[in-house]
Amino acid sequence: MKADPIGVATGSYYIDGDHACAEGAIAAGCRFLAGYPITPSTEVAERVAERFPKVGGMFIQMEDELASMAAVVGASWTGTKSMTVTSGPGFSLMMENLGLGAMMETPCVVVNVQRGGPSTGLPTLTGQADMMQARWGSHGDYEIIALSPNSPQECFDLTITAFNLSEQWRVPVLFMMDECVGHMTEKVVIPEPDEIEVLPRKYYQGDKESYRPFKFNGAADLAPMIKAGDGYFIHITGLTHDERGYPIINAEAQGKNVSHLVDKIRNNVEKISIFEEDCIDDADVVVVSYGISSRVALKAVEDARAKGIKVGTLRLVTVWPFPEGRIQQLAGKVKSFVVPEINMGQIVLEVERAAKGKAKAILVPHAGGWVHDPDDILAAIEEGAA
Repeated sequence: MKADPIGVATGSYYIDGDHACAEGAIAAGCRFLAGYPITPSTEVAERVAERFPKVGGMFIQMEDELASMAAVVGASWTGTKSMTVTSGPGFSLMMENLGLGAMMETPCVVVNVQRGGPSTGLPTLTGQADMMQARWGSHGDYEIIALSPNSPQECFDLTITAFNLSEQWRVPVLFMMDECVGHMTEKVVIPEPDEIEVLPRKYYQGDKESYRPFKFNGAADLAPMIKAGDGYFIHITGLTHDERGYPIINAEAQGKNVSHLVDKIRNNVEKISIFEEDCIDDADVVVVSYGISSRVALKAVEDARAKGIKVGTLRLVTVWPFPEGRIQQLAGKVKSFVVPEINMGQIVLEVERAAKGKAKAILVPHAGGWVHDPDDILAAIEEGAA
């Protein structure tokens, strides 16, 4: 399905990542945003608030982030593509209702423009320390999808991808920007509507009495949705439930519910995962990175190659689900992985786990507030090649 022309501001712009993200959401068909202002994400909501009246959307500034996430989950069940946007402290407040969205298999998008933490931390300066919270932040067992753009252009393109993934897999999708990318201003090209692929919601077409919102057969099978208010007698709840949505409080139902939430993502990692590789085949060292750190690492990679070191790059566009299969393949060929992150060590732990001792995982940490010095990454590459 092509994008609705009314929501596509076709043209070339010089805008930051926050504004590009807003335009991507509108082009993807998002018509509801509930949120609460928080640096450095507020520009996303401001852009949407300005543009929505022109495209038939609704923006609501909620009283807090708990209510924002609840409103987004509810709005999605009316048939509206919905999103919220926040940063670290607000992201923490959204975690309970993020789990609700996962349990109810509700398509929606949550944008987190990361800043330095913990607590209030560095409201105006960058960080990447919410990556593990993105995966494990809510309680219980579930799987999530999380994307990490590294440019304003990707903030537009990948926001559309985020909405498409949320519809395809009936799951909240996290859009894990960082302050540098969110506030970075570059050229962004918004194509014509007929060049933008938008995945429409799959709706149930049978008789109303036969509809089961949580009926599935196999990991890739997902029930079509309906719109609240159309006369379907179903129950939508965060409780363990049967295929009708009615609460069933026993271990058998729990096993079926949770296995489905996990398997629909884990068994389809190759269909979901997006990553970029360069000079991998004969590399001794592979730099694994995401977000703004992937751009900073390029200078270190260039300098290392100038010194004759065989170094490749693996950029994670989809951080969750983590592409552990690809890391396992590379671990038998390379000496080490170098992982620069604007945190004290998060995704490096996944790299280390997937490598299973066949290659070293070398962290290049940064506590936040600014990006890495490329020389620090270069030093780690030299260590890994030794």
